[in-house]
Amino acid sequence: MVSIPIFIILMGILTSVSHITTVEWKNEPTDRSVETLAADTSVTYDNPGGEKLPERGTYDVVTADAWLELVRPSTGERQRAHVLVRSPKGVTAKHSLPAAVFMHGAGYGTADNSFGDVADDLSSAGFVTATVDKPVWSTNDITRDYKASAHAYGQVVDYLRSLDTVDPDKVGLYATSESTWISPYLVRDDGHIAFQILLSPMVYSPRHALGFFVAQDFAIVGANPGYQSIVRRVFSADTARFGLDNLDFDPLVAQGYAIPTFVAYGSKDVMTAQVDGITEIEGMARQEDNWDVTVRNYPVANHVMRLGDEAEEGTPLVDGYEDDMVDWAVGKTRGLEETSASIAGTTIYQSIAVPTNLHAHPRLTMYGVIVHASTAVMLVATLILAVVAVIRKIRCLAGRRGRALGLVRGYRRVLVMISVTTMASLMLFFAGIGQIVWRMVQLIWGAAPEPPGMIYWSWYAIQAACAIVVWAWSRVLCEILHTASVKGLLRTPEEWKADFRVKRLTGRPVLRIRDWHPGPVVASTRLGVALFVVTALAMFGVLLVLAFWGLFIY
Repeated sequence: MVSIPIFIILMGILTSVSHITTVEWKNEPTDRSVETLAADTSVTYDNPGGEKLPERGTYDVVTADAWLELVRPSTGERQRAHVLVRSPKGVTAKHSLPAAVFMHGAGYGTADNSFGDVADDLSSAGFVTATVDKPVWSTNDITRDYKASAHAYGQVVDYLRSLDTVDPDKVGLYATSESTWISPYLVRDDGHIAFQILLSPMVYSPRHALGFFVAQDFAIVGANPGYQSIVRRVFSADTARFGLDNLDFDPLVAQGYAIPTFVAYGSKDVMTAQVDGITEIEGMARQEDNWDVTVRNYPVANHVMRLGDEAEEGTPLVDGYEDDMVDWAVGKTRGLEETSASIAGTTIYQSIAVPTNLHAHPRLTMYGVIVHASTAVMLVATLILAVVAVIRKIRCLAGRRGRALGLVRGYRRVLVMISVTTMASLMLFFAGIGQIVWRMVQLIWGAAPEPPGMIYWSWYAIQAACAIVVWAWSRVLCEILHTASVKGLLRTPEEWKADFRVKRLTGRPVLRIRDWHPGPVVASTRLGVALFVVTALAMFGVLLVLAFWGLFIY
């Protein structure tokens, strides 16, 4: 009878934590699509002069190497970067060739291992192209300096303009994925970029763009709704409090879309919000009085416009993309009027809305950090005490002296059972998250979704295990209270008042602590008591961690 209210109180605490840490999230509207104006993605122009336009493969391509000192303005850091310049062979007319600078997506791409095929495509159609080592300086994936990167790519643009064969007014950009957060700043700050090709543009701030991408992919791979709720908590983190302000970097710079823009998406791209993205891009372009936006959506193509699983080497680009991209750039740099549909290809689809209402939650972030940090400390302390206890046990067995821990009968077995069950729940939680992440990686690479399996049922298994743990703890606490009561350690207010009256009548203490030997409640040794208390706190901390991620409400 005592265990039941204790169980209810513990479950109430954990359920309240899960409710308090819930983050509002709006997925509506869902399942939106944009019908294209034509299925054919080819790009055509009105060519009244009958000029023979170069196309992909018109020229052989020659390469040259250059080195630039890329400067990070905010810190003065310098990065010596390799620049690989491709040019059409045999074209030497002074200041006549258009050019393009290639901007990297996420990761650490170099001039040699990135954009080889598309850079060759443009150069074979008469462009001078430059691929460069990604400007990273001392940053990493989560501390990337986007504004400094815009400045660095601007240096490459200036380098191309300095070449004798390049027309300085016809230098454009080829930006993909992460670099589409950078390109708007470069276009705005430079003021003379001629055109831009945006491959799978992210458009929105990292918090909103990545929040959309992860939430959508969790749903696609079939993760339990409980796991999906984790995304909300992760992307509501107040990272700026810890000096990481990239999550709220604002790439919505209208001036960045004031020039001719070619946008390419793939129907199997599971990372970008295409309907919202197109709407935002066209809105910013219109704001700058630019009506020259061409959109293409290619069937079967993934986030990097490849066919099939990108994890496999040599995965080709989607059919038609290379020709369309080159033809568009050739026509734009010659000032021709496009006659093909402004938006073409397969129907553009988006499953959920971009969570633009998502923002940083400072209090929730601090609570999460405190809970996770304190639990980690308690787990380490538990491990250390457990090692000490094992050593003490071995010594006691070897010397046949005393008890190592002196745990009261039954508590050792219960402590082991609860610890094993709690840690098993935590490991199952991590395993579920790990499996979801791996499924997402495969999905991004182009693999088809698999049956959910563990990433669905494991959530309920963890919930069941945690309920058992909480019930076991309620029994333990009940037993501790019972033992303490039997040994006279629990006294009611009436008993204290009665003792006080007796003391006033007799003039002497009713009870002296040194004469009171009620015996151990949990253990007869300090090590045993410490191990029990620290382990109990650590295991309860694990439950609070799981509650923080919503385990007790979904």
